[in-house]
Amino acid sequence: MPLYTYRREDGTTFELRQSFNDDALTVDPATGQKVVRVVQGAGIIFKGSGFYVNDSKGANKATTSSVSKDKDAKEPSKDAPKSDAPKAEAAPAAATPAPSSNTAAD
Repeated sequence: MPLYTYRREDGTTFELRQSFNDDALTVDPATGQKVVRVVQGAGIIFKGSGFYVNDSKGANKATTSSVSKDKDAKEPSKDAPKSDAPKAEAAPAAATPAPSSNTAAD
């Protein structure tokens, strides 16, 4: 059975063990003051791997090994011949936009 925390009108709190089926208290049985249930965070701490959204997608070793293969493919091979030819550069985009033929009418 869970332990619920209630706050009295004067600001003090008390705890009461209740069943899930029991209704929340509205009056403190000891003092007769009105009470409200205090919502608290669960006492759970997630440590280690496996608690992230992307960890639960069913990643397997084939996926992770293909990532490492991609990294290896991007690195130049020591046996590959080196090219001294200059690399082609992309043409720069137009700096100024074309004037618009549409004008706003007053």
